[in-house]
Amino acid sequence: MTEPTISLLERHWHHLPANEVAELLDSDLVHGLNADEVLRRRDTFGANLLTPKKGKPAWLRFLFQFHQPLIYILIASSAITAFLQEWVDSGVIFGVVLVNAVIGYIQEAKAEDAIAALARMAASATIVLRDGIKQPLPAAELVPGDVVLLAPGDKVPADLRLFRTRELMTDEASLTGESLPVAKLTVHLEKDVVLAERANMAYASTLVTSGQGTGVVVATGDTTETGRISRLIAHATDLSTPLTRKIEHFSAIMLYVILGLAVFTFVVGTWRGEAPVEMFMAAVALAVGAIPEGLPAAITITLAIGVSRMARRRAIIRKLPAVETLGGATVICSDKTGTLTENQMTVQEIYAGGETFRVSGGGYAAQGEISLDGKVVAPQGALRECLVAGVLCNDAVLVEREGRREVAGDPTEGALLVAAEKGGLVPSELHAAYARRDEVPFDSRYQYMATLHGDVVYIKGALEKILDRTSAMLDPEGRELVLDRAAIEAHAHAMASHGLRVLALARGAPEEGEALDHRHLGNLVFIGLQGMIDPPRAEAVAAVKACHAAGIAVKMITGDHAITAAAIAAQLGLGEGAPPLTGRQIAALSDAELRKAVRNTTVFARVEPEQKLRLVEALQAEGEIVAMTGDGVNDAPALKQADIGIAMGITGTEVAKEAAAMLLTDDNFASIEAAVEEGRGVFDNLVKFITWTLPTNFGEGFVILAAVVLGVTLPITPLQILWINMTTAVLLGLMLAFEPIDQDVMRRPPRHPAAPILTTALMLRILLVSAMLLGGAFGLFLWELETGESLEQARTVAVNVFVMGELFYLFNCRSMTHSPFHVGFFSNAWLWSGVGLMILLQLFFTYAPVMNRLFASAPIGLDDWARIVAVGLVIYFVIEAEKAWRRRG
Repeated sequence: MTEPTISLLERHWHHLPANEVAELLDSDLVHGLNADEVLRRRDTFGANLLTPKKGKPAWLRFLFQFHQPLIYILIASSAITAFLQEWVDSGVIFGVVLVNAVIGYIQEAKAEDAIAALARMAASATIVLRDGIKQPLPAAELVPGDVVLLAPGDKVPADLRLFRTRELMTDEASLTGESLPVAKLTVHLEKDVVLAERANMAYASTLVTSGQGTGVVVATGDTTETGRISRLIAHATDLSTPLTRKIEHFSAIMLYVILGLAVFTFVVGTWRGEAPVEMFMAAVALAVGAIPEGLPAAITITLAIGVSRMARRRAIIRKLPAVETLGGATVICSDKTGTLTENQMTVQEIYAGGETFRVSGGGYAAQGEISLDGKVVAPQGALRECLVAGVLCNDAVLVEREGRREVAGDPTEGALLVAAEKGGLVPSELHAAYARRDEVPFDSRYQYMATLHGDVVYIKGALEKILDRTSAMLDPEGRELVLDRAAIEAHAHAMASHGLRVLALARGAPEEGEALDHRHLGNLVFIGLQGMIDPPRAEAVAAVKACHAAGIAVKMITGDHAITAAAIAAQLGLGEGAPPLTGRQIAALSDAELRKAVRNTTVFARVEPEQKLRLVEALQAEGEIVAMTGDGVNDAPALKQADIGIAMGITGTEVAKEAAAMLLTDDNFASIEAAVEEGRGVFDNLVKFITWTLPTNFGEGFVILAAVVLGVTLPITPLQILWINMTTAVLLGLMLAFEPIDQDVMRRPPRHPAAPILTTALMLRILLVSAMLLGGAFGLFLWELETGESLEQARTVAVNVFVMGELFYLFNCRSMTHSPFHVGFFSNAWLWSGVGLMILLQLFFTYAPVMNRLFASAPIGLDDWARIVAVGLVIYFVIEAEKAWRRRG
C-alpha cells in the first residue's frame, strides 16, 4: 500500500462514492489495513488524539492576578506605609491585595481545560477490521484508512465515511445541535451539503443509538470535525468582561488623579517655603487618603455574594466577573433544544377519521387531554385506533429516573406512548392484550416500521411511504372509506408548516402463513397522523417576555430545521423580525453583511460550529454584550468567545462546561432570566459601594491639600486615614453588598456597554459629599484648636466627622434614586449590624488608652459629638433633597 498524504484529509468525503474513498485512502474495505501499514500511517498522522493547548503555568496565572491598575495603587500604598515604618498597616494593605489575588486565582475558570475535555472524549475503545480480523482497540490507535464497525451504544471514534449500514442511527446533538437521532445512508451526496445533513458520514464524539454500520476512517485527532472545533476554541479570544474593563479604566483615572494631587501638594508646599521632607510626607498622606483600599475587596465580596445568590436560583458561576457581566447583557443567544424547549417530544395534534384533535400538556408526564373543537373526548373509532397503533408499533419504554420520567428509546416513539396515556389508554395493558408476533424493523430505505399483533399489522412511518401502500382510510366511527389522499397530504403539509414532525399510521392484514415482510405490506388502511414537536417550556415563554421588558434581545441559534425553529420561536414570542437565517445563507454572507443581518434576525437554523462563533463575533462587533448558551461540543468555541458563556449542567458536554463561565443546573432559560436579575442587582450594589466610598477618599485628600495650601497642621495623619478607610469599608461599605435587588431592575433597559461605571449625576453627588466632609472635618478641626483643645483631640474630632459622615451617607446610598424608606428602612439587617459595630469601634478608637497611644487619638466631649452628628445629618438631608429634586426633574 502507498501512504496517503495529509492533503487527502481535506477532501469532501461525503461527496465521493465509497469505493473511490477507499482508493484515495489506499484502504481495503474487506480486510482493512495490515499491521505494517498501520505503523507507517501512525508515524505520519500520529495518534488519534487531540493536541492539548499549552496553557500558562500556575505561577504565572497567579502573578497575572496582580496585573491591574488598582492593585498597583494598593501595592504602592503598602510600600509607602512600609516606608513610613507603619508595618502593621503595610501588612494589612498587602494582605488585602493577596486575598484578592488568591480568590481570583481560585475562581477563574481555565477555558483551556476545554481542549483536555475534548481529548478525553476521544479516549474510548472501538472494533477495527485489520488483516481481515475484527479486534477491539483503543480509539487512539486508529489511523486514516482503518475500517471501523459500529454498534448501538458506541461512541464514534473518528470521522468515518460509511459504506455499509443496517438501520444505523446516530445522536449528533453534541456536534450539530440536531435534536433527534439521524438515520445514516451510504450513497454519496452533493458537495455543498451542510454538516448536519451529511447522512453518509459518522463523526467523532457522536453516539450510535441503534443499528449497525461500517465505515472507513477519513480523519483522526486534530483533523476531525471535533478537532476543528478544538482549534476554534483555542483561537477564540479570552475577552475581558465589561466590569473588568471599566474597573481598569476607572483605576487608571484614579491613579493619575492621585499622583497629580500628590505632586501638586508637594510643589505648592515647597513653593510656600515648607520643608521638602514634610511636604513629601504630606503628599504621602494625601495619596494614602485618596487610595480606595477597600474597593478590590468590596468588588470581590460583592461578586461572591452574587455567586451565592445565583446558585440558589440554579445558576453556578465559574468566573467571578461573569456575575456582573450577565447583568449587563444586551443579547442572549440561546440554544433551542432543552433550554427554550422541554427536550421531550410531545404530540400536539392528531388527524384521524377526517377530524383534527388537539392534545394538551407537554413533556413525558401524562398530564393533558385530547379534545375536539375545545371539548375533551374519550377516544373511539379512528382516534382510538390511531392511539393503539402508536403504542403497539413502538419499541420505546417510559421509565422513571431520579423522579423524572424519561424515554428509553426513540423520543418520537415516547411521544406516541404519552399521547395514548392522555387518551386514557395504558400501554402495558395494550402490549399484554395484543402480544407482538412478528415485526419489520425500521429501515431508512423504506422509512417505516411494522409489527404484527394477532391478525392485525400496524405500521408507522413517513407519510409518502405509507400512502403508497394504502387504498382505504377510516371514518370517525372506524368504518373503512375510499382513501382521500389529497386531503390527507394537505393536512400533513399544514401540520409540518407549524413545525410538527408528522408520523403516519396504518393497519393491514397479514398474508396467511407468510412471515411479515416488506413485500406483504400492501393494501393497507390509513388510520391517521400524529404531529409532534419539542414544545417550549412555559417558564421560558415568561422569561423571554421578561427579557424583552428589560431591553434584552433574545436570539435562537439551533442546529434544527428552519421550519421547526420558526414554529418554536413564534410560540416563545420570538417570531418578529427577519425570517430565519440558515447556516447555508450565513456561509454566503461576508462579515459586514452578517453584522447587518444579525441586527433584525432572531432565529438562526441549521447553524454549524464556526458559524455560531461568527454570529457571536458579529454581535460583539455591533457593540453588544453577548450571553451565549449551549450544551454540545459544537457550542464550545462560541461559549468561550461570548462575553459570558452559559453551559447546560444536565445535558451539557464536559467540553461546553469547561468553555463556559456559568452553568445552569436545570438547563432552563428561565434560570438565565433570574441570573440576569441577580447580575443587575450585583452591579447596582457595586455602584452603591463606589458612590459611597469615593467621597471619603476625595474628602481626605482635599483635607490634606487644604491644610498644605493654608499652611496649617494636617487635620488627620496617614495612620488615621488608614483606620478610617479600612474599618468603614469592612463594617459599613461591604454591607451594601447585601442590599436586596431593586423592584424595577428588570424594567430598565440594559446599561450601554460604553457607559462609565458612574454617571455624571453620581460624580456630582460624590463631589458634593466630598465637599461637605471637607468642610465639616476641616472646620471642626480648626474650631477645636481655636477653643483650646489639644491637637490629638482636634484630629480625633476630624476622624469622627469622616466616620459619622460616611455612616449617615451609607443610608443615602441604599438607593441611587429613592429614599431608604422606599427600599425598606430595615430590609438589610447586615447594614444595621455593621452600623452598630462601627459605632462601638469608633468609641473604642476615641476612648481606649491603647488606641490613643497607637493612633494619637484622645477622648472628646458630648458637645463635640453633637457637632459631629450634626455634620452627618446635614450630609444625609442634603443628599435626600438632591435625589428628590432629580426625581421631580
